[in-house]
Amino acid sequence: MTDTPRPPGHAVTPPRIVCPVTSRKIPSRRGVPGGRLHTDTQRELSPSPAMASYDTNPFADPVDVNPFQDPSVTQITTTSHGNLEEFNPFTENSRLTNPNQKTVPVQPVAPSQPAVLQPSVEQTPQSVAIAAQAGLLQQQEELDRKAAELDRKEQEMRNVNINLRQNNWPPLPSFCPIKPCFYQDFAADIPADYQRVCKMLYYLWMLHSFTLLLNLLACLAYFIANSSGGVDFGLSILWFFLFTPCAFVCWYRPIYKAFRTDSSFNFFAFFIIFFCQIAIYIIQSVGIPGWGDR
Repeated sequence: MTDTPRPPGHAVTPPRIVCPVTSRKIPSRRGVPGGRLHTDTQRELSPSPAMASYDTNPFADPVDVNPFQDPSVTQITTTSHGNLEEFNPFTENSRLTNPNQKTVPVQPVAPSQPAVLQPSVEQTPQSVAIAAQAGLLQQQEELDRKAAELDRKEQEMRNVNINLRQNNWPPLPSFCPIKPCFYQDFAADIPADYQRVCKMLYYLWMLHSFTLLLNLLACLAYFIANSSGGVDFGLSILWFFLFTPCAFVCWYRPIYKAFRTDSSFNFFAFFIIFFCQIAIYIIQSVGIPGWGDR
């Protein structure tokens, strides 16, 4: 490229270059005497204090830091370990040179023997029948032994019950030749829920007997006052000695047994006989002449 001729006396203006940092035009060195920039140009090129912090290139590669260049690591790796020996656990010499190693004794393995299959023995029908018969006989003996033991225990319990459950009613003195005929114990025989009812029926029987005794005494007094009352006196004696034990045996003892054993038959007998007893009470309460009632 050739320079364009300029007229004489024309001042040469140096070309300007745009600074990439400050975005200002910088005059070129060409055409400047001595190749130096003007003072204004140098002042423009000098960086300001605010731009000093942008000297480093943010797009430059970061400095690689080697972690193995740490002084503590390099000191250990460069130190010689002369007191340690290389140990190979797979060599024979290592076992000899390492006296601290404990060797585990190896137990000798017994030579394996081939398995021998025992021939299966098939049982004959006769042997099966004999074995079954022997088992049945053993079971029969065991059952007989258990049955004998149960009989013995039952007999012992029966003897104990006979000795313990001695008849205590009626309570008669020991010198009396007549012994008690019945056993009665509300706490032992009757459940707790029915003891009160059973005792009330017992007291009712006692009231019935006492009423018959009073009737006998009234007929006796009437017979003493009037000799024509002998029939009533005789019948009052009969009612007393007949109805007193019959009422005890016919309706009191059935209800006692019914509460003790929860027997429906005894309950049925009690209701039938006790209904008849109530009917007799009603007839005697009327006071029919000649019936032994006063």
